[in-house]
Amino acid sequence: MPKAHLEFGKLGEKTAVDFLKASGYKIIQQNYKTKVGEIDIIAKEKDTLVFIEVKTRHTDAFGEPQSAVNKFKQNQIAKAALYYLKENALLEKPARFDIIAVHYTNQNPKINLIKNAFDLNSKYTY
Repeated sequence: MPKAHLEFGKLGEKTAVDFLKASGYKIIQQNYKTKVGEIDIIAKEKDTLVFIEVKTRHTDAFGEPQSAVNKFKQNQIAKAALYYLKENALLEKPARFDIIAVHYTNQNPKINLIKNAFDLNSKYTY
């Protein structure tokens, strides 16, 4: 991936983290990587663990940012989330998957938080 794309993605993630903190979320970890996938942000909202995918765009030419979180990407995030839950003995804790779409126009970000964006696929067991 070109460096400019990576930098733009990092800007979107920073914007998302700032938004989440201002909304009362506690950030637990960023860029959690496993052999099965990556999670952009792991946070806590009240008693719920939240696994968050951030998508950042300049334009809607290829659709809304959140449309990039297709079934394949959802499966990767879900597998990584299960890995995190197992690794930290948190399988019994409430958890959900959110997407934050960050759309930059004229340097001013428009942020769209989509709570419960998708469910854990039932084929993944712990």
